[in-house]
Amino acid sequence: MDRLIPISKIIPKSSKEVLKSKLGIGFEKLDRAVFDPEKAYDKVAQLGVKWVRIQSGWARTEKEKGIYDFKWLDSIVDNLISRDLIPWICLCYGNGLYDENAAKIFGAVGVPPIFCDEQKNAWKNYVKTLVKRYKNKISYYEVWNEPDGKWCWKHGVSAEELGKFTIDTAKAVKEEFPEAKVIGGVVCDRSITFLNGAFKTGMADYIDFVSFHEYTADETDVFERVEALRSLSHKYNPKIEIIQGESGSQSKRGGHGALNTGAWTIEKQAKQLARHTVADLISNVHFTSYFSCMDMIEALNGTVDNKSSYLDYGYFGVLGADFYENGIASGEYTPKKSYYVLQNIASIFSGDIETFQIPAIFLAQPSEGIYSYDCKRHELSTGAFKRDGGEAFVYWKPENIMTTSFEGTASFEIYSEYDSVSLIDVMDGTVYSIPDDILKRNSQGIYSFSHIPVKDTPLILSFGKFI
Repeated sequence: MDRLIPISKIIPKSSKEVLKSKLGIGFEKLDRAVFDPEKAYDKVAQLGVKWVRIQSGWARTEKEKGIYDFKWLDSIVDNLISRDLIPWICLCYGNGLYDENAAKIFGAVGVPPIFCDEQKNAWKNYVKTLVKRYKNKISYYEVWNEPDGKWCWKHGVSAEELGKFTIDTAKAVKEEFPEAKVIGGVVCDRSITFLNGAFKTGMADYIDFVSFHEYTADETDVFERVEALRSLSHKYNPKIEIIQGESGSQSKRGGHGALNTGAWTIEKQAKQLARHTVADLISNVHFTSYFSCMDMIEALNGTVDNKSSYLDYGYFGVLGADFYENGIASGEYTPKKSYYVLQNIASIFSGDIETFQIPAIFLAQPSEGIYSYDCKRHELSTGAFKRDGGEAFVYWKPENIMTTSFEGTASFEIYSEYDSVSLIDVMDGTVYSIPDDILKRNSQGIYSFSHIPVKDTPLILSFGKFI
């Protein structure tokens, strides 16, 4: 960070110290018991995120018709809440008691209960029983997972089926808990055609949020995606808000699941997390959830008679793990660099924040330190946030994460009423003061930054007491 002066570090906050946040983490797949949550609770709580996505596990809960055993899920919910985390539940998957195809699939993944009245009634009874049990603890209920993907709607994806299923499920949720928030869509494909087809069934009238999943090495896609989903949703129901329910990347090559062909590294994963998470915040989603808390098997396409079919290891975790022969994540669950980056971002953006348009103009000039020119505004991703006592301006150069590590400069003017400013690097949490040869402020409150560093990861100018 050329010419900047390190003065301190971001102090991580635990979930108990964070009263409000838009940041979350995935705690999925415990319906298939793929990791030991006891070894993960405290480490997740130390991230300082707030929202934790869990999956309801119908097949794990109802093993005899009409008999529900929620002990495993009670433990997860209570452990998260005791650490001041906010669990939200993805209602999924099928149940082999009611569908012979579901009985063949590991975890009954991707077999929706929609083919006969017995299945539909059993699902409704399960959902109502679950919501009644947790309505004093959990307010957000998501309907299914990635129904526009053949791995999660195995007989063939259908927007019409999903729409009707969501309506029926939402009705069951609201019958037990009228104040509950219902999340629909849960889409992974970038096309809006599938979601629009589901809306045509009347689904939008029964949900409060649309969630989407975005696995990409180019986080600039997020801005268009959120805008399109929000605009489409508002055509049908102006009250719908957007949730980013899963995003992430692998930390090494050779894994399974999304982005598995890339030459990922620990460093690239951390960059992807930083850029994507901040892009979600700039897009003003209701909250955003990183997938996932730890390395685990993907377990989306396994069959119960073939263990090797579900030993498909994914390396998305901010916590690294080893694996037992049965695929269960083992070892100490060790933090990766991405863990500390998420911890920094969670601390910085805790509390009540909102997006706004900060007055800023870029003035690209020759930059002697790099024997080139400053970055122009259109070359950067930028956003601004405010809270009581401060404002923040965030920027980075969205170079290709897989091939490029970028350092450059930018020159710009910003108006802020606050009379102090520092710079924070989210990657290592360092806080810098800005020397006079880079920063000037005139009597009108205009800050002039001359050749301030630019990186391919977010840098934050904090005005007043934003930090």
